[in-house]
Amino acid sequence: MSSCPVYLVIEMSRKPDWLRIRHSENPQRAGVEEILRSLNLNTVCNEANCPNYMECFSNRTATFMIMGTVCTRNCGFCNVQYGLPQQLNPDEPKNIAQAVKELGLKYVVVTSVTRDDLPDGGAGHFAKIIAEIRQAVPGTKIEVLVPDFLGCIDALKTVVDAEPDVISHNMETVKSLYPEVRPQAEYRRSLNLLKNINSNIASKSGIMLGLGEMDEEIHELLDDLREVDCDFLTIGQYLAPSKGHVPVKAYIEPRKFKELEMAAREKGFKFVASGPLVRSSYRAGEAFGL
Repeated sequence: MSSCPVYLVIEMSRKPDWLRIRHSENPQRAGVEEILRSLNLNTVCNEANCPNYMECFSNRTATFMIMGTVCTRNCGFCNVQYGLPQQLNPDEPKNIAQAVKELGLKYVVVTSVTRDDLPDGGAGHFAKIIAEIRQAVPGTKIEVLVPDFLGCIDALKTVVDAEPDVISHNMETVKSLYPEVRPQAEYRRSLNLLKNINSNIASKSGIMLGLGEMDEEIHELLDDLREVDCDFLTIGQYLAPSKGHVPVKAYIEPRKFKELEMAAREKGFKFVASGPLVRSSYRAGEAFGL
């Protein structure tokens, strides 16, 4: 397999056309924003500066981000604020369940900042939110996108025991780029977390391209994910939130994403979403036909 990067470097002075998003104003968007504001809820859509947030809000959906907006880790790719985190809001579980009900969501994704300051990494808070959603809207499928809990499998078990439909944990990038992109994370620790998800719950991970990874490194990562029985996979283009973040090394052509999607399916992933604007929670319900 080639040791060359998976792409030809596209001119970096501007984004290519396939990354240019054009939105028209939609009245649904204001309604979503009002529900979130009234219930004092945060979304990763806003905090991580997701390129798809206007589409999602216009479709009356959002990815909830719990446990505040300040993260205890300072990853080189992420737009979420780093610093001293806020105290947990005891009303957040009920408020999220209420928002899910008001928005009429059939599939909900809940993620969080990393809370290394908490003894359980916030696992108990995830469990409370899952329970509240189950009580308020029993038929809704629930996906939780969790941090690595510093490798604590007991913390993961707390989330597993709450029985969400999907537990996701993003690998983000290939092993060689962890020191630059995820300096406070560990490649094998993240894989081990995915390995310990109960087989009755679908496991999921997401990766970004355009950080300088090589073709064989991507395939090694996909093989490592299948080795731990990861079920679902998302692959998207990395977009630097600012000049202070890890720079984009290249923009990946859409055809490469399609090639990797086919390769991932051949490796045994049950569901794969791969494209320049794909994010880990974008149209996540499609894995269940929703």
